[in-house]
Amino acid sequence: MKFLDEAKVYLKAGDGGDGVVAFRREKYIEFGGPDGGNGGRGGDVVVEAVEGLNTLIDYRYSQHFRARKGGNGAGSDRTGAGSEDVVLKVPVGTVVLDEDKETVLADLTEPGQRATLCHGGDGGHGNAHYKTSTNRAPRRADKGYPGEERWVWLRLKLIADAGLVGLPNAGKSTFLAAVSAARPKIADYPFTTLHPQLGVVRLNASEEFVLADIPGLIEGAAEGAGLGTRFLGHIERCAVLLHLIDGTQADPVAAWKTVRGELEEYGADLTDKPEILALNKTDAMTPQARASRIKALERATGRPVMLISGATGEGVPEVLRALADAVAADRAERAA
Repeated sequence: MKFLDEAKVYLKAGDGGDGVVAFRREKYIEFGGPDGGNGGRGGDVVVEAVEGLNTLIDYRYSQHFRARKGGNGAGSDRTGAGSEDVVLKVPVGTVVLDEDKETVLADLTEPGQRATLCHGGDGGHGNAHYKTSTNRAPRRADKGYPGEERWVWLRLKLIADAGLVGLPNAGKSTFLAAVSAARPKIADYPFTTLHPQLGVVRLNASEEFVLADIPGLIEGAAEGAGLGTRFLGHIERCAVLLHLIDGTQADPVAAWKTVRGELEEYGADLTDKPEILALNKTDAMTPQARASRIKALERATGRPVMLISGATGEGVPEVLRALADAVAADRAERAA
């Protein structure tokens, strides 16, 4: 299935039904009086988060959604039928934005969450509504009220506990494949990963978390270079970031600064999240290179650096333990 994480759709709630002018006409009943019923309510447009979906591809080709108009009233004080709601089913983690792409209308983070985006119009009053002691035979009936309409953006932000960041070819897909059942594409050229990948990491019978891998960032990504920063939204909900740095390159400090700079340009407090630094591909490094590059990174970042190899598994259990502890701490804080 093709991955799509953003879509623009048009929504139109149903108009209310019209009220009617009618009079009671029965044998032996003189001056029956007005009995025109009210119109029915138009249908709402509702968005609902459901399990089993992980893409917005359904809204790539169907972009207009209209609820039906409410039924018109009728004689004998009969109210028109209300119309059914139109329900848009979206993946868990979808954010609904107004047309300006800034105003958040709904943030659906749990299965079953619903939000009404457009309210249907109320039905118009029939002439029976306007009957008074001084106006015994009103001939007034109202049209139904129009339903709301708007354009909205649907933006998917994957629900993951931890996120992988780094330059292209830092070994993120290899690491994800090594620690989970995910099978991302792995090759020796940049931008092998073209869309986010999720994997479930199980440490033991009681500990597990979801790890997200996004396409690599390059210098100028905030201005659209490479694949840009459009996929960074998928790690906004993560409790911790694992920053993988290719240990085989000559200047790992520059690589770290490049990615950090793009995270700062993107915003959304990504640079405030806990970050675990890991120097990857240690199986292709000499002992001297390991020592010098770790020392340079620790001096530049002011934090400890872990050594790992996604290919051989060296250092991977220690990194997973650090990630699991950070995720557990975040869950405990949210629960409190």
